[in-house]
Amino acid sequence: MDSGWRYRVASVAGVVALTAIAVALVNNATVQSVATTVPLFRRLPADPPAGSEFTFELLVTVVVVASVFLPLYKPRPRRILDAVALAQKRVLVAVLVLATIGYFDYTYRLPRLTVVLLTPLLLVVLPVWFVWIRKRPSTNGERTIVVGDDLTVIEEVSSEVEGTLLGYLCPTSVLTTPARSEAIADGGSNAGGLERLGGLSRIEDILVEYDVDTVVLAFEHADRAEFFGALDACYEYGVNAKVHRDHTNSVLTASSGVGTLVSVEIEPWDIQDYILKRAFDIVFASVGLIVLSPVIVGIAAAIKIDDGGPVLYTQERTAVFGEAFNIYKFRSMTPGGESATPVEDEENSRITDIGKILRRTHLDEIPQLWSILVGNMSVVGPRAVWTEEESLLEADTQSWRQRWFVKPGLTGLAQVNNIESTNPSEKLRLDLKYIRKQSFWFDVKLVTRQIWKTLGDLLATIRVAILR
Repeated sequence: MDSGWRYRVASVAGVVALTAIAVALVNNATVQSVATTVPLFRRLPADPPAGSEFTFELLVTVVVVASVFLPLYKPRPRRILDAVALAQKRVLVAVLVLATIGYFDYTYRLPRLTVVLLTPLLLVVLPVWFVWIRKRPSTNGERTIVVGDDLTVIEEVSSEVEGTLLGYLCPTSVLTTPARSEAIADGGSNAGGLERLGGLSRIEDILVEYDVDTVVLAFEHADRAEFFGALDACYEYGVNAKVHRDHTNSVLTASSGVGTLVSVEIEPWDIQDYILKRAFDIVFASVGLIVLSPVIVGIAAAIKIDDGGPVLYTQERTAVFGEAFNIYKFRSMTPGGESATPVEDEENSRITDIGKILRRTHLDEIPQLWSILVGNMSVVGPRAVWTEEESLLEADTQSWRQRWFVKPGLTGLAQVNNIESTNPSEKLRLDLKYIRKQSFWFDVKLVTRQIWKTLGDLLATIRVAILR
């Protein structure tokens, strides 16, 4: 079985080719004539498309099926029954999408007889293809490597690994310690006789070269770049990630995990939900920026008239896997006040009159729609925390970095419950609850709650202004 990128190419090419062949076959005039002799299909007209119409319908079908099969393009070890079940599930989703497209738009519709004949054919050929090329579980157990930055921890977790342990990756710098006087070159042995396969920068090459099934993380101190970089590589290459139970303070682990080594939830979203979430983010941000454009112009003018300072302010926030990005908000304080040390009394005195209204109605956060549109944020997720404040919260709150597993959001479970960073423990609890429970429909529910809450705050502000 080809692994890594070769598997991806083979799986995509197979889906495209087999789908195209199946569409061509079921649109053959002879095949459709024979099919209509069956009493069940007799009422369906045998009218196979031809020329440009056939080409168009072929492309639509191939694009839909290939897109729906995205979860199966990752090289993961699967049993035969698992491969068949997953492939058939995706075929049914693809047929449902094609039927839905046809229901709403005749231009893209496949003839009913074509859909009826195509469904059982794809239910057979595509599962067979994925069984043929599937990544087979190793007969000697999972092929595992250990990735870490501390040799003592590497030795500790290595003794708990079941199956085939291929070696470990660690920075060269950690090999020269008072206890280990000489550095070991790539390919040398250390850490209880386990072979060193290279430094952390080689993780992607090693995952493909050694056909790795599982990576065990052995970091004494989880580093933003290295620790989450290793998780990112596991996610990208469809490799399982595990960690020792005693070192789970910096990772999000499966709540049902048992044993010494527990799995890390590096992919909490189903790919279909992920696509829906991103599409929802784009539509929500685009519509929001267009509909609120008069409000945006009015707020900008009010801020300028108020004190003549800049309309927006920028602040660095922490995103998924610990990366940083710049967030934009309407300025609600005197110029330079936003970047000052946040002391409550001084902060309140620096808020402008316009700023008080913007904060009370949450209108100061409208520019964050741009961050959502470009992909730095999502509509729903843990609140993006100021990078400097993030360091303080990491030091004070155990497991704070678990929030890095998803994009920060404009709203979220903690936000709709009015929980802020001043209560980090409760905020973390709700953020992790969202990460474990997240789904597209849960996002819709939270967005609805936030919109209702914002409208309530806006009406309350208008009521107070009228009474004055």
